[in-house]
Amino acid sequence: MKTKILSISLIALLLIGCKKGENTGADYEVAATADSVSVAATQTVEGKQFVKTAEVDMEVKDVYGATISIEKHLISLGGFVTQSRMEAQTMSENTYNISDESSMLIRKFQNHNRMQVRVPTETLGEFLDFINDKKVFLNSRIISAEDVTANIKLSKMEAERQAKTSTNISQLKTGKDKVKLDDENMSQANSQKYSDEILADQLKYSTVDIYIKEPSTSVAKIPIVNTKNIDNDYKYNFFFDVKNAFVEGFYLIQQIFVFLISIWPIVLLGGLVFYFWRRRKTFQTNVEK
Repeated sequence: MKTKILSISLIALLLIGCKKGENTGADYEVAATADSVSVAATQTVEGKQFVKTAEVDMEVKDVYGATISIEKHLISLGGFVTQSRMEAQTMSENTYNISDESSMLIRKFQNHNRMQVRVPTETLGEFLDFINDKKVFLNSRIISAEDVTANIKLSKMEAERQAKTSTNISQLKTGKDKVKLDDENMSQANSQKYSDEILADQLKYSTVDIYIKEPSTSVAKIPIVNTKNIDNDYKYNFFFDVKNAFVEGFYLIQQIFVFLISIWPIVLLGGLVFYFWRRRKTFQTNVEK
């Protein structure tokens, strides 16, 4: 009897353990699904309004392919691109001669792209999930949800105040002061409308800054002309250089001759000084004899 009771107890414990294991697995699956995107991207709170932004820095297998895929999915969600700057960062560059006429330029580079996009706020979570599927490594992801509920309430109160001020101004007597007050009030109203438009746009569309790059270095093989061999072919021409040297020597003689003519007063003065010096020396020699 005791043996039967013990057996039943063991079977019950095993069944309970299996059930707990199934529940734990299900709970983990739900948690993993919920963790695929931050709550900040999808949260809605009654009576609250959020301006949502995100920054994603990750590595992808192919920058160009990932960019095209992201842009297409963005358009399908009703979003748009405000900036996309794709560049190839050169890591090294070497040229190897493979014949007298041709060479091969080996360039190692890394592609990267910096994008800024606007996506409808209600699809921000879906868009971030799509981007996440393109990664091979996620460096960072920052999601912000700024509560602007108070800003919206203040904006409404300001609009009411300006409307009341406009009514009070209209009851004043016509004059310079009335025109000035009306102009200032209208300017404030326009500024408030402008701020409201920006805030409404920020609420409707979330801004996402995306930086993607390739984890490995790519290699480009570019056929080019063997410039070194061409330089050697035209580096030295004996007969041409001899002819030029002869002509340049002739021009040099002409320049020297022209220079001597231009300084004839100095030459003449020097000649006279030399003549009188020699004559005086001769005279002194004769006197001494």
